[in-house]
Amino acid sequence: MASTRVLITGGAGFLGSHLCERFLAEGNEVICMDNLVTGDLRNVEHLFDDPRFHFAHQDVTEFIHVPGKLDYVLHFASPASPIDYLELPIQTLKVGSLGTHKALGLAHAKGARFLIASTSEVYGDPLVHPQKEDYWGNVNPVGPRGVYDEAKRFAEAMTMGYQRYHGVQTRIVRIFNTYGPRMRLNDGRALPAFMGQALRGEDLTVFGDGSQTRSFCYVDDLVEGIYRLLMSDEPLPVNIGNPHEMTILEFAKAVIDITGSGSKITHRPLPEDDPKVRQPDITKAKSILGWTPQVELRDGLERTLAYFKKRIESGESV
Repeated sequence: MASTRVLITGGAGFLGSHLCERFLAEGNEVICMDNLVTGDLRNVEHLFDDPRFHFAHQDVTEFIHVPGKLDYVLHFASPASPIDYLELPIQTLKVGSLGTHKALGLAHAKGARFLIASTSEVYGDPLVHPQKEDYWGNVNPVGPRGVYDEAKRFAEAMTMGYQRYHGVQTRIVRIFNTYGPRMRLNDGRALPAFMGQALRGEDLTVFGDGSQTRSFCYVDDLVEGIYRLLMSDEPLPVNIGNPHEMTILEFAKAVIDITGSGSKITHRPLPEDDPKVRQPDITKAKSILGWTPQVELRDGLERTLAYFKKRIESGESV
């Protein structure tokens, strides 16, 4: 009997690489596609000896050809941190538009189920708290973050277009702040920035007064939620994230504590359009998927810290 075949775009990235592992563990054949602009082969090199794993170095904004059948297409290709999408604004817009179009076209041609990685950033700087899936958001389309926010909003709209017009089985996951091994220390997001500064004995940089909130979900919990959504019958967006909300200042102090660092906290001006609050309402994920996050913050931070320490001790750049 032919095995289930899965294509994961952005598969050498932080989230994509964990998804590659999960689908291999489920007994599937996995095609990991990445142009390595923000992805890293080191995230998947341990999978190269598995005959069911295949790597394709390709830009998904170009024509995608995958020989043979495909059962699932998961579109995770995109710069996903503020540093990345502020340095790569056009590429970010292209992968959200052209890349989504190419990936959906492939899913349609293969009769495959499609899942798009959307984001809590579609809610912008929200006026509704916590954020439910039926909230349309408060996004500044011409601000510096607009290239990412609007790329994801467009990707959701195109996904629903293919679902309604072509009958493609589609799933939309709205991912909230996620952390864990294989993040890049220099990617600009709060956890790697704080942990990198703490490990180097530097002051931790908190933007604004630190009262803005985030909700941090460990990557294993996120992957479980994504897998359950893919296997469900829900075509409309579903929030996947940890509803435990904390201020950025509290989070910085938690990182200092877990690293045992003597670092202090310094403050810099808040970036333009930086969301002041972020907390997922996961009622839908609980009821439809039976999903709730399981990993406590301290446990997740310890696992992530062990990864960063190992990379630094081995002399590798991260």
